Amino acid sequence: MGFPAVVRRGWVSTANNIDQSWIGINALDVFESILGREVRLINDADAAGLAETRYGAAKDVDGKVLVLTFGTGIGSALLLDGKLVPNIEAGQLELNGIRPAEKNYSAKARRAEDLSWEEWGTRAREYLILANEVFTPDLIVIGGGISKYWDEYSSYVTFGEVRTIRAALANDAGIIGAAALAFSD
Repeated sequence: MGFPAVVRRGWVSTANNIDQSWIGINALDVFESILGREVRLINDADAAGLAETRYGAAKDVDGKVLVLTFGTGIGSALLLDGKLVPNIEAGQLELNGIRPAEKNYSAKARRAEDLSWEEWGTRAREYLILANEVFTPDLIVIGGGISKYWDEYSSYVTFGEVRTIRAALANDAGIIGAAALAFSD
């Protein structure tokens, strides 16, 4: 299962886009109890990152890949030579005095403020420049709900020498990544 929080050995330690009551709960135990079966639990953006590196836009890409999922918040997965560095919360960065940055740069913020694609794309570019400075990736993959509108904003999120591309698996990457995790050893 992909879960929208930092998850360490089943324990939830953040709740940026879910109810705060999840913090300190062993979600793995909760879901296994409800479902009556073994569950594998992963941060939802990490699941998307795994899918993109195994089957999608980051397949066979050496070096650092930053997968960003723009939706309710900004999820993030960092991969080094195809291996996941779990629980990177890039949406929590501070930008222009706003922390977490996802409050102002997510797809939800675009809808709430009724931003045009140019306005949002220009804003998202600011965020991507910061993420590039912090994580220095070789590739940035943009996924989440916003990915289906790639043609509307892609020209605004390209900058410098870092390649910025659409997630090949789009908004399904998290589901595919969680399924792949379920069937891995």
